[in-house]
Amino acid sequence: MNVYLELLAREASAVEFEGPVLQARAAGLDTTALEEDKIAALKVRAMLRRRAKREAELSALFDTAGDLAGLTDLDAVLEAIVQRARRLLSTDIAYMTLHDPERGDTCMRVTDGSISARFRELRLAMGAGLGGLVAQSGTPYNTADYFADERLRHTLTIDEAVHEEGLVAILGVPLRLGTQVIGVLFAANRSARPFVQEEVALLCSLAAHAAVAIDTARLLQETRAALAELSGANTVISAHSEAIERAADAHDRMTGLVLRGGGVEDVAAVVTEVLGGTVTVLDDEGRPLVGQAADLDSGVFDAAQSSRALGRTVKRGGAYVASVDVGAAPLCTLVLRTEQLVAAADQRILERAAIVTALLLLFRRSVAEAEGRVRGELLDDLISRPDLTGLGDRARRLGVDLDRPHVLVVTRHEGQRERAAFWASSQAALAHGLATTRGDEVVLLLPGDKPGAVARRVARELSSSLGRPATAGAARAAGTVSSAVSAAYREAQRCADALIALGRSGHGASAEELGFVGLLMGEGRDASGFLTSALGPVLDYDGRRGTALIRTLTAYFGAGGSLSRTADALHIHVNTVTQRLDRVAQLLGPDWQEPERALEIQLALRLYRLRSHITDG
Repeated sequence: MNVYLELLAREASAVEFEGPVLQARAAGLDTTALEEDKIAALKVRAMLRRRAKREAELSALFDTAGDLAGLTDLDAVLEAIVQRARRLLSTDIAYMTLHDPERGDTCMRVTDGSISARFRELRLAMGAGLGGLVAQSGTPYNTADYFADERLRHTLTIDEAVHEEGLVAILGVPLRLGTQVIGVLFAANRSARPFVQEEVALLCSLAAHAAVAIDTARLLQETRAALAELSGANTVISAHSEAIERAADAHDRMTGLVLRGGGVEDVAAVVTEVLGGTVTVLDDEGRPLVGQAADLDSGVFDAAQSSRALGRTVKRGGAYVASVDVGAAPLCTLVLRTEQLVAAADQRILERAAIVTALLLLFRRSVAEAEGRVRGELLDDLISRPDLTGLGDRARRLGVDLDRPHVLVVTRHEGQRERAAFWASSQAALAHGLATTRGDEVVLLLPGDKPGAVARRVARELSSSLGRPATAGAARAAGTVSSAVSAAYREAQRCADALIALGRSGHGASAEELGFVGLLMGEGRDASGFLTSALGPVLDYDGRRGTALIRTLTAYFGAGGSLSRTADALHIHVNTVTQRLDRVAQLLGPDWQEPERALEIQLALRLYRLRSHITDG
C-alpha cells in the first residue's frame, strides 16, 4: 500500500499504478490484495483530480466575477462572458441570446467562435430549439447530437442556421434575475460530445455571475443616460435662466433710461450692447430715427408688417425685425442685423425694446400735441385778438421772443390734417416759433426776416412729409410782432391764394415776390385763362415756331413804344422789330396797341414773367 501512496503523492500517471502488480506476478506472488490496493489508489487519484479541476474552475469563476465587476460597458460585459464560457468549457463556440420583450422571443446578441452570418442573426421563439426551450422553462438543457434529439421542437429557420454553423453538441443554461429569465448562455461543439454534470453546473455558475453583471452594466448604462439627460436639461435650464436674467436686465435698463429721460438712441444702444450687431429704428413712415435705412432690404418692410400681425419678432435674411402698431397704424420698427443666431429668448429683448421705443414716441407725440395746442392757442389769439393782454408773457413761457423779426407762413394742403399739424408743431417747437391749424390751413410764425426763403422751405419739407403738394405763402410780421401778426396773416393768405391761382401748387413765395399780382390774384382769378385771353395766340405762335414775339412785346413796352430802342435792347434791326410787331398785330388784332388793350397785354406780360420766375425758383 505504501507504494501506491508514494505514487499518489507524486501525482503519477495511471499507467504507473500497474507497475507493482506486474512486479508481484513476475515474482510468483499472490496479487489479489495488491489489485485491491491499486483500484482503491486509482479511485483516490480520480477523486483528487476532480477536486483539483473543481478548484481550478472555482478559481476561474472567482476571477471571472472579478473581471466582470470591473466592466461597466454592457457590450464589453457580454463579450467577456461568452469568451470566458468558451474557455472554461473548452468548446468550439459560445454564444448568448437575450430576451426581447417587445417581440416576445430571444435574439442572438453576442458570439465567440462563430463562422456563420445567418447564425449570428438568429432569433429563437419561446419553446423553439434548445435555446427557446431553456428560455421558456428556465431550466438547463444539453444535447450530444442536436439534430437527433427528439425532445426539441425543430424549426426550419433554426435548423438551417445551426447546420450552417456546423453545431452538433449544445449546452444551454438560463440567465436569471430572480424569477425572470433575461437570456440564455450557450456552449457548443461541432462534434458529438456529451456534457457532464460538472460542466452544466460550471456554466450555470458562470450564467449566475453573468446575469448579475449584465444587470449591473445595464443599470450603470441607464444611470449614465439619465445623468446625461439631466446634464442636458440642466444646460438648457441654465441657458434659459441666463436668457431670462439677460432679458430682465435689459428691460430694467431700458425702463431706467425712460425714467431718466433717455431717448430712442439710448434704447437702441442697450439692444446692441446686449445682443450685438447693429440696430436701425424706423418711424411709422419707414424713415430712420436711429441708424441707416438706405441699405435695408425691401423684405424688411414685409417682415415688419408680419411682426405687427403676429406680435413677435420675424427673421428675414440676416435681420431680426420687431414692429409695433397703435390702432392698426404702424408706430415704429426695430431692425437688428447680426451674423450671430439670436435665440428665441433673446428675441424677446428686441420686442421689449420695440415696445419701449413705441412708448417713448407716443410720449413725445403727446407732449408735442399738448405743447402744440398751447402754441396754437397763442398764435390764434395773435391773429384774431392781437389786443389781448399778456400775449408777450405767454410767448416767453413758450420760449418765443416776439420782439425778434418773424415770418408768418400760411400753408395750403390736401388732406392729412393731423400729419400736417404734427409736422408744423414739431417745426415750430424746434425753431422757437408758433403753429396752429385753421380749417385746411397750417399757419406758422417762425423767427426770420426772409419770408420767400422760409415759404419755399416750408412748402418743400411739408410736401415731402405729406407725400403730396403743399403751397406756402409768407409775409413779414413788421414792427411789433404781436400787433403785426394779423395783417401778415391776411397778406400770407393772399399770397398762398395767388400761388394756387397761378397754377403753382406745391411751391412757396412771399407777398413781396408776387407784388401787385398777389393782390390781383387773391380773389381766385383764373391766371391761366387770363394769359390765354390776352396773349394766347402769341404764346402758341412762339411755341410752334420757336420765335421771340413775347420777348419783343416785352422789350417794346419797356422801351415806351420806341422801335429803335426796342431794336437796341434786342440787338436786332429796326425792320426786324417792325416785322415782328406786324405778326403780333395779325395774331392779336389791329387794336392791340389801344390803351385798354395795351394795359391788359402788359399785365399779362408781367404775369407771364412772374409765373416763369416762380417756376424757375
